[in-house]
Amino acid sequence: PRWQTRSKIFRKLPINDHENINAAMMINLLIGSGLVAITVIIHAMGLGMVLSHVLRSSARPDTRFWPIAWLLTRIAWFLIVIHFIEIAVWALFFWWHKCLPDLESSFYFSGVTYATIGYGDLVLPQEWRLYGPVEGLTGILMCGLSTAFFFVIVSKNILQRMDDVDPNLTA
Repeated sequence: PRWQTRSKIFRKLPINDHENINAAMMINLLIGSGLVAITVIIHAMGLGMVLSHVLRSSARPDTRFWPIAWLLTRIAWFLIVIHFIEIAVWALFFWWHKCLPDLESSFYFSGVTYATIGYGDLVLPQEWRLYGPVEGLTGILMCGLSTAFFFVIVSKNILQRMDDVDPNLTA
């Protein structure tokens, strides 16, 4: 009959395993890109909050040892909180998709991967393993950004200290 011919025409051709794997990989890369974007946005917001707090004071900051140490300690605590939030985003993603056995394992894996420690005692299933390197690279970048942020704060304080001694040194 005619309807059988028509249905054969519109029937989707079978997709081989190679095409399925490529499509799944592309979807995983897109989702991974979204996770990277969320991580960067969280980091940018956090650094913006810290920077606005540091720059808020119009008075010249104290350049003695203990006030600088206290400022850097507070910044370190805040940066660690930012990194924990970013790790939590990845961990909750892994937990939500049941990539790992439980929430604690998801947080552990995500923390070890984000910090690029890479113990290897807990790994993602094969279909999810592409997310590990993406999270690791993201963690490296975010830790590097935090390190640069620290450098800016310390440099600012050192330059101010030099300016107090001799204003011509920083000119």
